[in-house]
Amino acid sequence: MVFLLLALFYKKEKWKKIFRWTSLGMILLFSNSFIFLELCRMWEVPGKNIKAVEHYDVGIVLTGMAEYNTTTKTLSIRRQADRIWQAVNLYHEKKIDKILITGDHGYVSDRGLHEAIQLKKVLVHWKIPSTDVITERSSRNTHENAVETKKILDRSYPHLKKKLLITSGTHMRRSLACFSKIGVKCDPFSTDLRSGSGGSYYWDQYIIPNIGTITDWNVLTKEWFGYLVYKIVGYV
Repeated sequence: MVFLLLALFYKKEKWKKIFRWTSLGMILLFSNSFIFLELCRMWEVPGKNIKAVEHYDVGIVLTGMAEYNTTTKTLSIRRQADRIWQAVNLYHEKKIDKILITGDHGYVSDRGLHEAIQLKKVLVHWKIPSTDVITERSSRNTHENAVETKKILDRSYPHLKKKLLITSGTHMRRSLACFSKIGVKCDPFSTDLRSGSGGSYYWDQYIIPNIGTITDWNVLTKEWFGYLVYKIVGYV
């Protein structure tokens, strides 16, 4: 948009042309699904089939997957809800004994979302025993997820030794680093993966611009920037 505005208002024709072509190039770059997915593939922690997962004492599920509808008083699920979906699958497949949901909400103001508590109510309603669903209800970002989860585990569940970290593939790298930094060893289980092992693309993903890809970049750039900031302040 900046380059389009420069092309519109700049007086010299030479620079107007440069700005027009630059804006077009940026649109084509950031709307190309192949480029975006390849960068995702390099950043994401690879996933695994549930059948190949070992047995764990607890699966730690990071929130950031829902919104709260204050009219209907219900959770509204996002793409990242694959985290809790896969955690339930792992539980029923007896790969994890307990589900620990960590996180309240990441908003500046209260919007009715208290994710760990509300998700536990859903799981209990689905007949998962309340004693098998642990909640951490105060953290608001990934660093706090790790710190507050460690407090709960050390205080009340020291016997849960083997831990599986469950979060989105794009978010897993930063999450693992946060938990490792404070001394909580976890194995990764990546969810809602955007990429595969490489090479499995459809022909249109190479050449046809996709407006959705432009918005998807927010996910990846947020993780890059977040990891950099966490590195600077010493969280990872």
